[in-house]
Amino acid sequence: MCKGLATLPATCLKSAKDIKHKISFLLQKPEPQAADQKEIKEKTATTVTKRVPNAAEVEKWKESFCHVMSSEMGRTVFTRFLKSEFSQENIDFWIACEDYKKTPPSKMATKAKQMYQQYVEADAPNEVNLDAATREKTRREIESGSPSCFDEAQKMIYNLMEKDSYRRFLKSKMIQEICQKESCAAQEKKGCDWPDSRQVLAGGA
Repeated sequence: MCKGLATLPATCLKSAKDIKHKISFLLQKPEPQAADQKEIKEKTATTVTKRVPNAAEVEKWKESFCHVMSSEMGRTVFTRFLKSEFSQENIDFWIACEDYKKTPPSKMATKAKQMYQQYVEADAPNEVNLDAATREKTRREIESGSPSCFDEAQKMIYNLMEKDSYRRFLKSKMIQEICQKESCAAQEKKGCDWPDSRQVLAGGA
């Protein structure tokens, strides 16, 4: 009759528990490289999100949509605005296209299919607003493995954001609040400087 673990020496039981603990730890621990990359991205996103854009940045964004998209802070704030309008997929697709251009040639075909299924094909999870001709052309170019297969679709979405969302973005409450905060901060600074100036004058009189 089997008496189970009770018949084993205490040292064997301890070793078995240690091995079990180590296996569980290894299974739960993510790959170092992936974990490090995720941590870096999260820290960068948190830093950009926490920093408040200044008046000079906002004025630059008002000059052209290009200044918004070329600025990390600009893209972050604009993404937040698009999210409030339930159209975040547009900038997500644009950024994905930029990343795709940096993809190693050996991985382009796989990534292109994933992007097509995610953003371009009809009824995709994050489908962007493309006309039928551009959608079909993108599909054909993906099949041929073209490095520039998303160029036309990316340009169309860029123009859509520039002509539509960008104009509302500049008039949005979000931008108005940023400008208001900057204005208040500037006034507070002047208010703090004024007593010091008065004291200097009084001391010199």
